[in-house]
Amino acid sequence: MRRRLRTLLASLVALPLTLAVAPSAHAADPTTMTNGFYVDPDSSAKRWVAANRSDGRAPAVGASVADTPMARWFGSWSGAVGAAAGAYAGAADQADKLPVLVAYNIYNRDYCGGHSAGGAASPSAYADWISQFAGGIGGRPAVVILEPDSLGDYGCMTQDQIDQREGMLTGALASFSRQAPNTWTYLDAGNPGWANAATMARRLHEAGLRQAHGFSLNVSNYFTTAENTAYGNAVNSELGARYGYTKPFVVDTSRNGNGSNGQWCNPSGRRIGTPTRTGGGAEMLLWIKTPGESDGNCGVGGGSSAGQFLPEVAYKMIYGY
Repeated sequence: MRRRLRTLLASLVALPLTLAVAPSAHAADPTTMTNGFYVDPDSSAKRWVAANRSDGRAPAVGASVADTPMARWFGSWSGAVGAAAGAYAGAADQADKLPVLVAYNIYNRDYCGGHSAGGAASPSAYADWISQFAGGIGGRPAVVILEPDSLGDYGCMTQDQIDQREGMLTGALASFSRQAPNTWTYLDAGNPGWANAATMARRLHEAGLRQAHGFSLNVSNYFTTAENTAYGNAVNSELGARYGYTKPFVVDTSRNGNGSNGQWCNPSGRRIGTPTRTGGGAEMLLWIKTPGESDGNCGVGGGSSAGQFLPEVAYKMIYGY
């Protein structure tokens, strides 16, 4: 079923030849072990379409959103996470497709923003949870986005809390290195509107980026692919200048077709972006946040909860109004 493995040959970021690209935590390339990306058969969009076949919006939502490969998010709602992640990665493996999974359960999650507050009960509980997550994937090919927003969410945190968070992320990356040898793990690095490139490079490095395959950008946000590519290259320039290595990066393009209007929580007038693919200015362009899933009780999602699927929002994102 799986295609042959090959060694990573190069980073997509153009930098001087004297600057080393930090080796990946793993030699295997999961994109060559599989034939395209996995479409989640049980996404919120898929479930809505299946339950609302007579709705006039269903054909468009199905074709333009539900049938596009997207990430599945894992957290406290996932139950026994080892079994859940294993079942998902296993189903993708059986289909010879590459799954994208999001680990979203860090202790004190969304500590400053609050819309998605929660996470594991303690740092030790998180370490156990992430170990089960990585072990569930095991040797199957996969892509994992590690803890969206965790490195941008520092505004109200003490230095002790920051150190604790960075320690949890370093431990999580070590778990994936040990237990999931065919997984590319990307440590989330926020978006171009959050922290400047020098600050983000320092946070990534202190959180153990050397152990990761790369970093992720724009998760659940709206900045254009060009803006994210420029930011990712700037972060890599800082990493190279300060620490002597660079990393590949991926961009969440699920909702960036019209760019950002400066708002992050259910802004109006946004549009779906380039569907999941390799290349495109980054190592991969991925749909990490499902178009139509609410960011919380705000904006055009007023009255909704974070993660709730809003069909009218998804429908309008298809056409950009």
